[in-house]
Amino acid sequence: MTGYRQVLAVPGIASLLGVSLLARTAITADVMALTMYVVLGLGMSYAAAGGVAAALTAGVALGGPLLGRMIDRRGLRTVLLVTVVLQVAFWLSVPILPYAILLGAAFAAGLLMVPAQAVTRQAIAAMTTAGQRRAAFALESVQGELSYIVGPAVVIVCAAKMSPDVVAWGVGAAIAAGGAGIALLNPPVRAQDEADAGAAGRPPRREWLGAGMIAALTMAVGTTTLLSGVDLAIVATLQEAGQVSWAAGVVAVFGVTSVAGGLIYGALPRSLPTWLLLGLLGLVTIPAGLARDWPWLCVAVAGAGLLTAPTLSTVADAVSRLAPASVRGEATGLQSSAQSAGFALGSPIVGMAIDLSAPAGGFAAAGLAGLVAAMAGRILSSRPAPRRSSARA
Repeated sequence: MTGYRQVLAVPGIASLLGVSLLARTAITADVMALTMYVVLGLGMSYAAAGGVAAALTAGVALGGPLLGRMIDRRGLRTVLLVTVVLQVAFWLSVPILPYAILLGAAFAAGLLMVPAQAVTRQAIAAMTTAGQRRAAFALESVQGELSYIVGPAVVIVCAAKMSPDVVAWGVGAAIAAGGAGIALLNPPVRAQDEADAGAAGRPPRREWLGAGMIAALTMAVGTTTLLSGVDLAIVATLQEAGQVSWAAGVVAVFGVTSVAGGLIYGALPRSLPTWLLLGLLGLVTIPAGLARDWPWLCVAVAGAGLLTAPTLSTVADAVSRLAPASVRGEATGLQSSAQSAGFALGSPIVGMAIDLSAPAGGFAAAGLAGLVAAMAGRILSSRPAPRRSSARA
């Protein structure tokens, strides 16, 4: 655990991780909050709620690189304050917007979502040394897993006890508070030896968006495609077994083992390649389809959980290393967009596999998606990197 102590001893890291956790937990709950509002508040269908969720998600996916580029050019605090103001305006207005306008507003809110995840990754790359980054990114991945475990669950519990309008306001307030907190901390997004990177000009995109970076982004898509597919396959398996009420418990086991895996990986003396971790994640996911009831499914998903946070952390580490300091914001934004794309792809791909075969086919499809991305990443990352004039991060 020496690596974690060293990371948390870096001035500002612990505060950043704490405030960022608040923002990220609320952001992971935003889709659920809007779903609850459309279904319970407006009395509309889940399909209608899915439309709002899709609009918000599409905005987030498109907005990641744009916000990252703005951070590179305008600075962190300016971008955070602009996004915080827009989030306050959106979430306050949710209860008074007609459905048609809510669709467009949700897209705009996603486009200018507080970039808590990307900013945290940028700051970690700037505030830590090369030897500290594996442990630091492992903590960041654990933070992400905790946000997914806590955020949606809190919204569901609150929606059962209070007005969906109040729940929406609460989520918006937490997003705004987290973003404002990060702005107040104003963590560096470039190391001291990178301070003049912006003055030197932005390198052409072709110089840094090469085979290595494309490999990392491809594996980011593959990882989240697998993860979102596993969630759906869990529900389908338990529904077939007449045990769907246990789905939340199995998903919780998946999340808790991912947290444990991230902490273990961060404490290891050396890193493992992303393609290897993702390939192993795909391999252990496929046989999870053999489980027929919730106890065995808990055992089956635990293996995948142990590899989830380590895989996500190595993707983040790779992007931070491959991106020059002057474009790191855009690169981390692309990573966030790639992960959002994977989450959007996973459910329909796995859903189709389940419909055409059985719930076990869902686990197979999710695992194969991870394996294909791992192989593509291995092939791309083995290509020689082109020379470039700008300094690497």
